[in-house]
Amino acid sequence: MGCCSVYVLLLLLLQALQTSAEGSDGQLVCLCDSPTCPQVTRCQGTRCFSSVKVGSSGVVFEHGCLNGQEKILLHCSTAPSFHQAIYCCSEYMCNGNSTRSFLMSLLPPEDEPAGEPVRYRVETLALFVLGPVVVLALLSVVSVLACRRLHHGRLQRLQEFDTEQGAIDGLISSNVGDSTLADLLAHSCTSGSGSGLPFLVQRTVARQISLVECVGKGRYGEVWRGQWQGENVAVKIFSSRDEKSWFRETEIYNTVLLRHENILGFMASDMTSRNSSTQLWLITHYHENGSLYDYLQRVAVETSEGLAMAASIACGLVHLHTEIFGTEGKPAIAHRDLKSKNILVTKELRCCIADLGLAVTHFQADNLLDVGNNPKVGTKRYMAPEVLDETIQTDCFDAYKRVDIWAFGLVLWEIARRTYSNGIVEEYKPPFYDQVPNDPSFEDMRKVVCVEQQRPFIPNRWFSDPVSNNDHSCSSVMSKCSSVKFKKNL
Repeated sequence: MGCCSVYVLLLLLLQALQTSAEGSDGQLVCLCDSPTCPQVTRCQGTRCFSSVKVGSSGVVFEHGCLNGQEKILLHCSTAPSFHQAIYCCSEYMCNGNSTRSFLMSLLPPEDEPAGEPVRYRVETLALFVLGPVVVLALLSVVSVLACRRLHHGRLQRLQEFDTEQGAIDGLISSNVGDSTLADLLAHSCTSGSGSGLPFLVQRTVARQISLVECVGKGRYGEVWRGQWQGENVAVKIFSSRDEKSWFRETEIYNTVLLRHENILGFMASDMTSRNSSTQLWLITHYHENGSLYDYLQRVAVETSEGLAMAASIACGLVHLHTEIFGTEGKPAIAHRDLKSKNILVTKELRCCIADLGLAVTHFQADNLLDVGNNPKVGTKRYMAPEVLDETIQTDCFDAYKRVDIWAFGLVLWEIARRTYSNGIVEEYKPPFYDQVPNDPSFEDMRKVVCVEQQRPFIPNRWFSDPVSNNDHSCSSVMSKCSSVKFKKNL
């Protein structure tokens, strides 16, 4: 019995010591020297901790205890950093001074400069900020140099063009205010050229024009009303991407014997530099009524006026299509983009054909067909069936003439809709307005014109009109323009 009693007493003593170590409520006893326990060197909590902080005042160690799951997660889950480290444990007095060496091992070595990582971050940030700025500056310099090189190249080409086309013998010198456009054009026509002004005079006129107002815009650029010595002129300003159209139209307008009352009067062309950008100018007569397309939307015409407009367009087209033989002959010219927007209305309510940028020329003697160097095609709404189904003979000049006559028939239909007939007139509509969208695609037009073989509707009243009811009426000509047998000549 004596041995059993001694064994029981030992067990009770060990239990008492464990209870004393854990605290009266079962919590851990930890070393404490933090501000939370200023009077004692021990505290009770669910976790013990030791921490080290490196600051301006040196290295500071703290010991204490933590209570509550949130505090434990907040402090004990913090990873060591350059300035601070914390160590948590859950045994009796486990955060004693012996943990200081472990905490110090978590900090960087003493011989590593404390400020070096900061300098590294600043340098990296500066690299990321200044790098794109330097790249953008270099790109800007390269772009400016490229634009200047392109601009000088165009001016050089213009000077070469001057050398090829200019004729000093045709230069007309005069005092300021003594010459008008009418005088210069009259001199040009009587000199036998029948084209525009002498080329050096064109350059002089172009530099004396002041732009007044923009009167139209299109895919090619803008049209402005300008003034030269008090007279109105039209200035067509091409965008730089349409340099080929400008060059081709200038080339066609300078054709000998082209001048005709039903062809837009050409006066000058020039390549100028404004606001550090290159502008391509084409200067022609100014017609305040605007294009036939715009005029028909504003005004309905009488029968006599409509017939006069149609006849004037036909005369202009015949002059283009006709080759003039002689020492200074004129080639046959096909327009290739005839439409109401490319026809202007004069103050006498006659029409003149404009926009020759897609024109084709042909000399019968050597059968030379010149289609120019412009990849653009005409307006899809006015394309002939052979263009839409790609059966046109591109090496045959008569094929291009037939394309013009097809488009001429559609223009006649536009005029007829806005011409009074038996006291009735329709609102303006473009050809095939009821069969294709406002901006039809190539496929839309091919389906309507080639597959379904649709044509613009001709009302019965056009045939019953006493003026229109004959073999030479607009309605009859319109029908013949769409005929394969008729489309060779007007």
